[in-house]
Amino acid sequence: MKITSIIDHTLLAANATTAQIDKLCAEAIEYSFASVCVNSCHVAHCAQLLAGSPVKVCTVVGFPLGAMSTRAKAEEARIAIEDGADEVDMVINIGAAKEGDWAVVSKDIKAVREATEGHVLKVIIETCLLTDEEKVRACQEAVACGADFVKTSTGFSTGGAKVEDVALMKRTVGDDALVKASGGIRDLATAKAMVEAGASRLGCSSGVAIAKGEASDADY
Repeated sequence: MKITSIIDHTLLAANATTAQIDKLCAEAIEYSFASVCVNSCHVAHCAQLLAGSPVKVCTVVGFPLGAMSTRAKAEEARIAIEDGADEVDMVINIGAAKEGDWAVVSKDIKAVREATEGHVLKVIIETCLLTDEEKVRACQEAVACGADFVKTSTGFSTGGAKVEDVALMKRTVGDDALVKASGGIRDLATAKAMVEAGASRLGCSSGVAIAKGEASDADY
């Protein structure tokens, strides 16, 4: 397996320009990344640029805080799908998780799952803000609601992916879902460690550097 094939080539900066998005898509095609991951205002443009290529269009919902209403998240997801998104990464209601209101967390995920039916849904639990017990419960709720992936992080909070969190999440979901590691994965060694811990997808803004590292690493 080439590690580039599981990278979501990511640009979620608020000041991302159309020219930068164009470059992101061109790099995704050149290096055979799994997808580009962009804010929803760029989805339709990316769908046009990537039409006919194997590269998917991924976007984010309720990002980066997860503190939007359930209706807003679901509508954002529906619009993204209409615009051409193949995959949606949503942020859970982290405050509800922290206070143990798992019914609210579940309601959010279910609403977005319904809005994205037939498309890949990844659920971001923001591991840096949760205890291990909360991470496990969040993953369980995501699986129960039909998520395809559980994802570590937005990359916009107090920390990113950790090997131990990826391993914990993989143990929790087993074969019922996949794990995406995201946040702070900037080199091939870190990417490899996440895969070895159980990640099946990587969210990276340093995908090209990782790809170039892989090309010079004959043992992987």
